[in-house]
Amino acid sequence: RIGALTGAGVGLTIGFIFGSYSILRGGAGPRGAMSTLSQYMLSSAATFGFFLSIGSVIRNDTNQLEHIRQPGSSPLIRSRGEGLAQLRARWELEKLHKRY
Repeated sequence: RIGALTGAGVGLTIGFIFGSYSILRGGAGPRGAMSTLSQYMLSSAATFGFFLSIGSVIRNDTNQLEHIRQPGSSPLIRSRGEGLAQLRARWELEKLHKRY
């Protein structure tokens, strides 16, 4: 939510700057200055808001996954043998939990 709001604010500002420059450089066109400027601002706000909201969702999901990580496991890459041994140990624990 914050990413979308931040992106929309940045997009409105960028849209205002580029829209104003485009109007000053090439004229307002058949729809008028306000319509052209608002189209630049709204399309830029929608684009920035969309991408920043996706980025904030990805970042929040990554932070939540850090809390799920099992204690004692390091974020370093392990060899296949170590990974297989850890996987077998987890399977054994799951089998014990299912029995009781």
